[in-house]
Amino acid sequence: MRHETALDVDREPHGSSDDETLVDFSANTNPETPAGVETVYREAFEDARRYPPEPPTAYCEAAAAFVDCAPEQVIPTPGGLAAIRLVIDLAVEPGDSVLVPAPGFAEYAREVRLQGGDCAFYPEDDLDAVDPEGHALAVVCRPNNPTGTVYEPASLDAFLRRCRATDTLVLADEAFLGFTDRASLAGSGGVVVARSLTKLFGLPGLRAGFAVGTGAHREALRRARRVWNLGSAALATGEYCLRQQAFVDRTRERVRDERDRLQRRLADSFEVTASGGPFLLLDVGDRSVDAVVDGARERGIAIRDATTFRGLDSHVRVAVRLPAENDRLLEVLRAV
Repeated sequence: MRHETALDVDREPHGSSDDETLVDFSANTNPETPAGVETVYREAFEDARRYPPEPPTAYCEAAAAFVDCAPEQVIPTPGGLAAIRLVIDLAVEPGDSVLVPAPGFAEYAREVRLQGGDCAFYPEDDLDAVDPEGHALAVVCRPNNPTGTVYEPASLDAFLRRCRATDTLVLADEAFLGFTDRASLAGSGGVVVARSLTKLFGLPGLRAGFAVGTGAHREALRRARRVWNLGSAALATGEYCLRQQAFVDRTRERVRDERDRLQRRLADSFEVTASGGPFLLLDVGDRSVDAVVDGARERGIAIRDATTFRGLDSHVRVAVRLPAENDRLLEVLRAV
């Protein structure tokens, strides 16, 4: 990353609201946290008086068990976005071309541009048509944000084979994969996985995640990672959360049931994109997106203006929350 390049790249808009009077449907985070997590966080204070363990073996073992890979393949990072930046920093040189899904998480393109690379956008719902020839890196998101697309295994496998054949590294953003029962790509050759703990476990301020790589990619990530890049509280809390499989199972069931219910009910007023994630993308049609967002806010609900995503001009995104909160969302969206 160069000084001049950074000056040319601005910040990207994101969801989430810090207004405590609103129910926040604009950020795709779990409204629940595992039982006992607050105690673990508080007990980590004593450990914070010392440098955290290096390497953080227990955290890596918990992460490896969660995604079914070898512990030595896990690279701890302060959140999923830090993993994404680390991969792009290592993989992209000035002038390199990178395949980026559209619509998709805007930080992919931002990070590519910070490294002086060029983005080649591909339709996120048509992975079969993507040719990786001539691209240094290909980004995939599972499920894709903001559409919720979950790629069929045969389509994804074929894409990975094409990327291996052209020596194109794949960055798989699995920030929302924990909400599904799909297997991670962690440990796959030619793939680096980025994972976030904060979405699934409802702790976005914790800043804990990890990357998973193999071979030379794993070794480069290991050596480039900053020492002590996760604090003691993030390590202890993250390790605890990663071992709460019963919580994960309950969350998956609730999200699936509530997402399906919301999709059925919202289809009367909006065009709803089928989703495998903890969120839904709504086309508001001829209505003003600003009017829908502002109207919801006036009624105590924060929803995401999705027109900031590439290729979307009449859309909003809503998270899937708890049943009573979702009932309130339905009531509000009927009124705006």
